Amino acid sequence: MNKKVINTEEAPAAIGPYSQAIEANGMLFISGQVPINPATSKVETETITEQTEQVMKNIEAILKEAGYGFEHVVKSTCLLSDMADFKAMNEVYGKYYNENPPARAAFAVKELPLGVKVEIETIAVK
Repeated sequence: MNKKVINTEEAPAAIGPYSQAIEANGMLFISGQVPINPATSKVETETITEQTEQVMKNIEAILKEAGYGFEHVVKSTCLLSDMADFKAMNEVYGKYYNENPPARAAFAVKELPLGVKVEIETIAVK
């Protein structure tokens, strides 16, 4: 197996023992992204719309660093702290996948790191 660690300063640094992403055999596995602004290493947004936008920007930066784009994404998993935020999250998420969106699952969970409202993990394939 050919395994490569992907890391960019344009996305938040890992806050634990994991990589931003791993590329293996033409597949890119992006760790769950939370709405941390990589420039400040802080969560600076409060609404689900703003937080989802930051998460998607973080995913975009990692995709770009690895030489991928949103068109390569085949699966996303969205974690929400409140399922009432699903519609608003979905509206922002959908802007990034306006054609041939990936397979996806969305779950409400009891709590997310740093008390955020949304976390999204992504798998892309070339």
